[in-house]
Amino acid sequence: MYITTYQKIHFEPLEPRQEDIRIEDIAHAQSLMTRANGHFPEFYSVAQHSLACAEEARARGYSPRLILACLLHDASEAYLSDITRPVKTALESYRQIEERLQAAIFLRFLGRGLTPEERERVREIDDACLYYEFWHYMGERLLQAPPKMESQPIFAFRPFSEVEEQFLSTFRQWDREYRRQEGQGQ
Repeated sequence: MYITTYQKIHFEPLEPRQEDIRIEDIAHAQSLMTRANGHFPEFYSVAQHSLACAEEARARGYSPRLILACLLHDASEAYLSDITRPVKTALESYRQIEERLQAAIFLRFLGRGLTPEERERVREIDDACLYYEFWHYMGERLLQAPPKMESQPIFAFRPFSEVEEQFLSTFRQWDREYRRQEGQGQ
């Protein structure tokens, strides 16, 4: 069974093939997907969140690989949709499908999976961005103490096409830099 993507690919989320994973599909779908299951008072997309995570990784001085990992950390949602954290924790088979697809995405764009240290850094940035999203939009503090944040995310509605293009240009910029570094053996 498959879904038809924006790029007209017949994509099988349960059996993902790397050659079917397209950055254009990810950017397009995530620019149209809302964070917080639509409960923020204005539209704020998964792509905007991913861009904020990538910017935070850049602001912390992390490598191009880790910046790309932050940009792509929710890419599986472009094919599976987003499920809120409380529900996702109860869906073991969904989490397995999501992990398998996310691993294929990292393999496709990063050449290999994330190390435990890289996963931890991505998680820290994801959680920090989530904290500030909820603080801004809902006035809710998800943690006792605000997490460290080196960047200053912009929380505002932006046209979908603008966000999609920024996602693609950010990907291209850091992909070039990552490939350049990898070619030098760094």
